[in-house]
Formats: sequence, C-alpha cells, structure tokens
Amino acid sequence: MRTPVILLLALFTLLACQNDKTAKKVDETDGKGDKNVSSPMSATKAEGKYTLTPFSPSPEFQDAKIDAMTYKNGTFNFDISGNYELGAQTTDAASKMCANSGKGQHIHLIVDKSPYAAKYVSSFEHEVADGTHNILAFLSRSYHESIKSAGASTAIKAEVAKGSITSSEPITTPTLFYSRPKGTYVGKANTDKVMLDFFLVNTTLGNGYTVKADINGEVHTIDKWQPYYIEGMPIGENTITLTLMKDGVAVNSELNPVSRTFTLKADPAE
Repeated sequence: MRTPVILLLALFTLLACQNDKTAKKVDETDGKGDKNVSSPMSATKAEGKYTLTPFSPSPEFQDAKIDAMTYKNGTFNFDISGNYELGAQTTDAASKMCANSGKGQHIHLIVDKSPYAAKYVSSFEHEVADGTHNILAFLSRSYHESIKSAGASTAIKAEVAKGSITSSEPITTPTLFYSRPKGTYVGKANTDKVMLDFFLVNTTLGNGYTVKADINGEVHTIDKWQPYYIEGMPIGENTITLTLMKDGVAVNSELNPVSRTFTLKADPAE
C-alpha cells in the first residue's frame, strides 16, 4: 500500500523542481520570454533613477539652410533660406510639453563650451572675446530642438579680434556641442519631462561612436543621434555631463567632455 504513496511523492517533487527552473528562466527575461536587450534608440542603464526615451517625431525642415554667417564689429549676421521662419511657432509645439519658447523658432549660437544664446532675428550683437574659438550655430525649433538636416548649421574654428572674425576654417574633427537642458524649468509640465539635445559635427553615432550621458552621477550610453526625454530628475539643481566616445574611449577634443548645471523648480501655484 505504501508504493502508490511513494510514487505520488516522487512525482510531486519532480514537478516542483521543474516549476522552480521555469521561474528562474522567467527571472532572466523581461517577462515575455525574450532576453533583456537595450533598444538602439535609448540609453542603457538598468534599474536607474532616470529614464531616457526617444523624443516624439518633429516637423522636418529639410530645405532650411544657413547660407552664410559673419561676425563684424560685435554683430553676427546670418543669411537663412528654405521653408523656415525665425520667430514662428513650430506647428507641434503645444504637444511637445518641453519648455517651448513663446518667441518662436530661433538660432542657437554656441561658443566653445558656453551655454547657447537663443537669437530670434538674423542680425544681432553678441560679445565674443578675442582669441581662438569653436563657434557653432544651428537652426532650432521653437521648443529648442535642433534641426539636424544638412545645411541647417555652420561650425567653424575662428580667430576673433576686436569684435570681428579675422580668419576661420571649418571644424574638421569629430566634435560634440551641448545644447539642452539649460537654465531654469518651472512647473510640473516642464520638469516631469526634460529634453536632452546635443549637436554633433563631423560625425554621427554608430561605427563605434556613442555619447556617454552622466546625469547626476548616473551613466547612460546613447547610440542614436536624436533628442531624448529625461524623466525622474529631482526638483533642484541637476548636472549633466556629455562625452563623445569612440570604441569606449573619450574622443580627444578640446570641447570633450562638457557639463551643464540647471535647475528644476516646482510652481507654487500647482
């Protein structure tokens, strides 16, 4: 009479072991039976405080171009062509929820590692110290996302003296310029999701090139050149450091890496 009981106990033990093995396999996956792999469109950081997700698609300005940029007697002058208008609101601005500028579309002017200056007209005064500088200008949507199509930017290494460019040449080495975030963001709509955007010159991402994004000490690796929403950053000061990498090593560039500290504030009215 004991034999059937022993057989039942043995069968129960075998099934329990099989269930335990299955549970362990599920733990190693994302719960859908597929192994966890990082998306080529997102940053890689397991179980971090912050998440980076690709920005929603934006209106394209394929024919927008900076045809010329000059700097003389302390004044920049730009010649811009194509279906792009300084001061206009980008058509999807209301849906982006990322600190849209009420002044509309504009030029981002970046000198070396300095925060960009937003310029809403094609001619403006701007002080640049005497010396050698890396100068980048690109056309921006009203919510500060750079237009990355060919011709919508200009990047030069320039000698400046007494408020004028005395000589210049194109930047020829792979270079990263920091764009967003910067400054102060106020209110839940602007602080829950913050846009990360940067500009690359003489390279794109892939073929060994990546961007290391250090957000308050938490590192993410970006392998596709596009803007991202950052979520999870705390109210108060935050610091992001961007480094252009090649095969896991920082690219040797005078602008690499670049850091920016910015502030998120709660709206007292909310």
